[in-house]
Amino acid sequence: MDTENKEMLNEEVYSTETHLIYGKNITKKWDYSHHVTAPLSSSVIFRLDSVERGSEGFIEFANPDMLGKETSPIYIYDRLGEPNKDILEENLAFIEKGEMAVTFATGMGAISAVLGILCKSGDDIVASRTLYGCTYSLLKNWYPRYDINTIHTDLTNPDTIREKITAKTRVIYFETPCNPNLDLIDIRALRRMVDEINITRDDKIYIVVDNTFATPYCQRPIELGADFVVHSLTKGIGGFGTDMGGVVIGRKEFQDHLLMYRKDFGAVLGTKAAWTVLTYGLTTLHLRIARQTQNAMKIAEFLEAHPKVEFVNYPGLPSFRQYKLAKEQMKNFEGEFAPGSLLFFGLKADTLDESKEKARRFMNFAADNAYTLTLAVSLGHTRTLIEHPATMTHSMIPVNELLEHGIHPGGIRVALGIENHKDIIHDLERSLEIV
Repeated sequence: MDTENKEMLNEEVYSTETHLIYGKNITKKWDYSHHVTAPLSSSVIFRLDSVERGSEGFIEFANPDMLGKETSPIYIYDRLGEPNKDILEENLAFIEKGEMAVTFATGMGAISAVLGILCKSGDDIVASRTLYGCTYSLLKNWYPRYDINTIHTDLTNPDTIREKITAKTRVIYFETPCNPNLDLIDIRALRRMVDEINITRDDKIYIVVDNTFATPYCQRPIELGADFVVHSLTKGIGGFGTDMGGVVIGRKEFQDHLLMYRKDFGAVLGTKAAWTVLTYGLTTLHLRIARQTQNAMKIAEFLEAHPKVEFVNYPGLPSFRQYKLAKEQMKNFEGEFAPGSLLFFGLKADTLDESKEKARRFMNFAADNAYTLTLAVSLGHTRTLIEHPATMTHSMIPVNELLEHGIHPGGIRVALGIENHKDIIHDLERSLEIV
């Protein structure tokens, strides 16, 4: 290589989209300078040159004095660390504008970890009334065993938040947009409120945001005031429905706790999954989510105008009750409005039971007859996915409490893919004809 005229590369001048493809130009996590794509490591154990080197590796692991330093890590065992995960974490922290990231085997593993390091017995969590079903189950069925109480409330209403906070409150946890109704929580306003309360407290309150629905392409909660961001990497960031994963992103002071939690509880992201997300998911994120968002807008407009549709919740519609907040909070890397790839709609009916029955018929017809509508849970896929939250992803919420949690019993969740939107509309029209 001719190094005579080689200049120091300033990576900061390049766009976020380009960073998604190249990541860090030089990393000490692994010497792969002659590879165009980072190689996949297939060993869960690593050879040590000496006992002293092994001892040094264990001393350095999760050591706050070592974390973040540009030194070559000593790899020992996959559960402690591995090159593909480490490189992926660097890139995830960058894209969400956090100081560090720690990956996990699933999104629920990430949620369990961040709440696990922040909460102890006797603490309270103030959570949104509308949450992903498994998150609701974690807080409802398991945390009471450890004397951690959860108070659900409507976080879209600032007046209800302050009255729920007590001396025991340790975390405010929510999704925005919420799963499945697409409600938004004003992160900046909540940050101001928490800062006022934290002035008088020794045990600070932390804001934890699940950003899975939006992805970093549409929203970056840390920039808006969140302390932590969690993702299911299985969804929009992974993008192809081939691998599971999760991540916690936040301040560096918590990195050692998260690494120790991952080591001891064992929810470690698999090497292959890390490599897949790094190689395929992140590099195409902006292309996929931009196309999905365009599709979502066109489908939302179509459904809103359809005579058989009662309501459409989509942040991109001017009729959306939080449209102003959506335009302020949901922006892509270029600062343009990016309302996301999911929508939630219901069919006209005289009763909730009739609405639920019509939704069932609509989705069963689509499952058997539509080419572009796949009846399946998850989201962020290249294919358009539809599902019925009340009986599927949120089925652990009692039927008589669905409305209390902001979930319409007949609501249909649509996660747009990257197909031609005209084909999706064609299948929607055919499926709506039978209800």
